[in-house]
Amino acid sequence: MKLSVITALYNCLPLTQAMLASLRATLPHGLDYEIILIDDGSTDGTREWLGTLDAPDIRVLLNERNLGYAGANNRGAAIARGEFLALLNNDLVLTPGWLEPMLQLFGHSGLNAGLVGNVQYAVATGALDHAGIFFDEHAKPAHLRTLPDTRRPYHEVAAATGACVVLRRDVFQQLGGFDEVYRNGGEDVDLCLRLRRHGLRVYVALTSAIRHHVSASVNRKLRDEENTCRLVRTWRDEIATLAAPAWCRHYLHECWEAHATPLPELLLDVAHCLRHPEAPPPARIIAAVQEVIDRQLAHWEFAFAGKPGLPVGHPHAISII
Repeated sequence: MKLSVITALYNCLPLTQAMLASLRATLPHGLDYEIILIDDGSTDGTREWLGTLDAPDIRVLLNERNLGYAGANNRGAAIARGEFLALLNNDLVLTPGWLEPMLQLFGHSGLNAGLVGNVQYAVATGALDHAGIFFDEHAKPAHLRTLPDTRRPYHEVAAATGACVVLRRDVFQQLGGFDEVYRNGGEDVDLCLRLRRHGLRVYVALTSAIRHHVSASVNRKLRDEENTCRLVRTWRDEIATLAAPAWCRHYLHECWEAHATPLPELLLDVAHCLRHPEAPPPARIIAAVQEVIDRQLAHWEFAFAGKPGLPVGHPHAISII
């Protein structure tokens, strides 16, 4: 088994150097691997530093222009030779034992793992930053920042952040890689939803923990709302299903706060959804979440009207005008 580690770089040279050092120090002994570093237009000396690297385990690509997270990782995956891809941000601090639990989940035939993420702690505060991605009561993707109550070494999630994930190279290629219509946000969740549509599952390995500087790149979140708009429009029905439990909890909380009685026709459906989260949500709950989504989409369409940047005509694009 060979592993291809792929990391897209955009400035932040000291973090890149520290990440590479921690990567080499924590890869299992005897593992057959390669490290592919893709510079995405850095201007801080990263390209010059890459030119000094002379190691048989490292391959370097220099993008002529900034392609963003999706484009840079797709380019790296196109030349990868490994059976598995490990997609890593350049602002990680990797700790011993991070990789093995992630790879082990692919060996469980009953799990049908398509992609595996891990637990991530913020370097600055030490706080838990990621134990998976879920859809909240507003049908927006959000990081799960509490560990699940389970004795298993893993749990299934809607998606995992692309900051540190492992998946099979052939699966990534069959899905067409990341959708490059997203720009530094949403492409990882979109990939996870496409995996789920093809019958594969997304997990977080709970015994794999790393540290993350979290969005260290300048202007990393400039297009978050546009990316989320595109994601929600593209996956409206799937997201309505995934957001149903959060919507139900929020509905009960709002009733409690307002000292209001839940609608009788909704109460049984809410209870069923929360007691059986693995089952399809009742139709009334789905309709309620879709109403939330449609209101949010209408807000985005008004906010983005006349603005460039959301191309029309792409198979996953959103017409906002």
